[in-house]
Amino acid sequence: MNSTLLNCKYKQKLSLVILSLLLTFNSGKVMGQSLQIEARLSKQFWSAYWITAPDVSQRDYGVYHFRKAVSLSSIPKSFIIHISADNRYRLFVNGTPVCSGPAYGDLFNWYYETIDIAPYLKEGSNTLAAMVWNMGTYSAVGQISNQTAFVVQGNTETEDVVNTNSSWKVIQNTAYTPFSTDNQEKLQAYLAIGPGDRVEGSKYPWGWQTQGYRDDNWKNASEIVHPEPTGYGTDNRWTLVPRPIPLFKEQDKVRFSTLRRARGITVNEDFVSGQMKLRVPSHQKVSLLFDQGENIAAYPELIVSAGKGSTIKQTYAESLFDSKGMKGNRNEIDGKEIKGNEDLFLPDGGNQRTFRPMWFRAYRYLQLDIETGDEDLVLNDLYSTRTGYPFSLKATFSSNDASLKDIWEVSWRTARLCAGEAYYDTPYYEQLQYTGDSRIQALISLYCAGDDRLVKKSILDFYRSRTPEGLTQGRYPSNRLQIIPTFSLFWVSMVHDYWMHRQDDQFVKQFLPAIHEIMEWFHNRVDKEKHMLGPLSWWNFVDWTSFNGWGTAPGAETGGSSILTLQYAYTLKQAAELFSSFGQPAIAQEQMDLAHELIGNTYSRCYNQEKGLLADTPEQLSYSQHAGIWGVLTDAIPTPLVKPTMQSLLRDTSIAQVTYYYRFYLVQALKKVGMGDLYGTELKPWREMLKLGLTTFSEKPEPTRSDCHAWSASPNYDFLATICGIMPETPGFKKILIKPCLGELKEVAGKMPHPNGTISVKFKRMGISGVLAEFLLPANASGTFVWNGKSYPLNSGKQKLVIKS
Repeated sequence: MNSTLLNCKYKQKLSLVILSLLLTFNSGKVMGQSLQIEARLSKQFWSAYWITAPDVSQRDYGVYHFRKAVSLSSIPKSFIIHISADNRYRLFVNGTPVCSGPAYGDLFNWYYETIDIAPYLKEGSNTLAAMVWNMGTYSAVGQISNQTAFVVQGNTETEDVVNTNSSWKVIQNTAYTPFSTDNQEKLQAYLAIGPGDRVEGSKYPWGWQTQGYRDDNWKNASEIVHPEPTGYGTDNRWTLVPRPIPLFKEQDKVRFSTLRRARGITVNEDFVSGQMKLRVPSHQKVSLLFDQGENIAAYPELIVSAGKGSTIKQTYAESLFDSKGMKGNRNEIDGKEIKGNEDLFLPDGGNQRTFRPMWFRAYRYLQLDIETGDEDLVLNDLYSTRTGYPFSLKATFSSNDASLKDIWEVSWRTARLCAGEAYYDTPYYEQLQYTGDSRIQALISLYCAGDDRLVKKSILDFYRSRTPEGLTQGRYPSNRLQIIPTFSLFWVSMVHDYWMHRQDDQFVKQFLPAIHEIMEWFHNRVDKEKHMLGPLSWWNFVDWTSFNGWGTAPGAETGGSSILTLQYAYTLKQAAELFSSFGQPAIAQEQMDLAHELIGNTYSRCYNQEKGLLADTPEQLSYSQHAGIWGVLTDAIPTPLVKPTMQSLLRDTSIAQVTYYYRFYLVQALKKVGMGDLYGTELKPWREMLKLGLTTFSEKPEPTRSDCHAWSASPNYDFLATICGIMPETPGFKKILIKPCLGELKEVAGKMPHPNGTISVKFKRMGISGVLAEFLLPANASGTFVWNGKSYPLNSGKQKLVIKS
């Protein structure tokens, strides 16, 4: 449930629901201070207004600066404010950057940040300043918007002095224009992140955020007033809710590992390390290619002096490209050139000018292409400032195979770069939250960081994305509609996963009506004669494999898809477990009965006894690993045939093969049939990526678009859940199942966070089939250890088992 905070002069009481949310999400510490939300906000009116710049187009591209001077008789112990903007803002207090936001949401769930700015205040005059921008028609696909706007609300009457109204001053920064808007054509790849920045230094109001800046010629901000108040007597353009995820820290400066190439100039390595400046003479063309050494999500910051009349283009890339457009080994640059997302900075000749793009960039390589005019240009410094969701890695994994360490570390880097204000499929190309990626990312978050905040936000985001017919959108937040029915099913799986790993019944229970609606959407499309799914609308994406170029399941448009039918049956079983657990046995039984009906008919129509494979459709004209995987996961394949079928899936390369994404489900199938010990052999694609110099794992096999793609980080999950075998045995992770799949490994150790503490395991093989096993289970938790088909009870605390061959 959401309530709208005051958006205009028509003031509205803040509901107890919002107060509850405030206490839930913001009672922790921000910037080291415990935040106490003022109880008056549940009884009185918010006095702040949404404000904007007057006499400008409110929905077009524009960059604006807002300022407010506040005098304080003493330094307060705390000074809590709530802040948001459309599209985005960056807040400064007395010239110091404090925070950025808001987190991606939609107009019905527009997030605001709650922060304590006391550490940045001083006695006497203080200046709050904010940079607010609206990308307009150039916005990233993940950015939803109403119009340019900014709001600040003090937490108490004392703090109301900073509230946004017409006393704030504003100016439009005309130095900014969109740049590099044709990158999709340049890269011949789908891009959805918005434009680069073109900044003309001579028009930039340098020092606008500092206290001593003169803003006499700035205009007073306009208070936004809705011309037709709603029945609640307020402006409902934005329905504000508290930010449910932590603020992002911009970490210390990160230096480039090396300068890989310099054209037109000789560069001392001391410039790369930040120990000396670099002077570029007048009337020169210079190109500098820097290598970060690994993919990064960061704000590059370039500081220059002089150089009036110069142009500096910054190009960002995960890899360079050869003359045929191929990437090859990512470490190699010979015969390759850079192409990708770009920014352009035009220095004004001033001293110590800092160029930093408004939004972060993803890159390994950064190239500066400089052309100087009549004046020498001085490059004072260049570095990167990391950003992203502040995950803390709490899990560990080690084994006697040292090569697994690299896969573990690169997987975690991939997962981190694909986590921001939402889960990103790829930080370079799209920064969009897709359910197919997010299910895997959520499990990685729970296993490696023990942090469920972004998991819950993701589940809620998709819940809020639902269309009138009941399906979730395939990616969300998004300003463009896209429906992927298979991803609606994976959203249900996300809810089921969360239910298994967290004791959070109230959160899970709210989704049951939506889950039922999704199940019924598919139910209404079951062919009554074939008892399989009939023709389906929208984009029924499965995997980037050899289906039809778009990854659409065979039979999706004509009906009779075994892949889609069995994924639906798999999800029906999960839904049935949820409904049964929450006291709705009749619905659960209906769903389970339908699942069994679909499974039986799909097997009878699609299984080819001679091939030992499940066909993609009843016509049995094509086969895929995907169909077989779902056949295994749903128990469609009879027990005597299940291992031979799995072996055929692994052996027969003539059938459509899974890519990195669907290998997650391939591993689930291997574990289900007792072949999890083969997991090590399924890591070959990840080993090949490392040989190609990838520092994050890519979207799909070569040639690939994205070099950093969330779903390819699955080893972070499987090293713990498959090799170490740690899984929830009962909902809420109350009981722990430990069923390791060591394969050829002789020694394995793993540790992961659990809601009650930490799970730690250690295994050492003894002879042919024996094992020395050590366990540490958290308090109030019990479990089961399974080895060679035999079960052993586990209790909380430390325990050791010696099982001889």
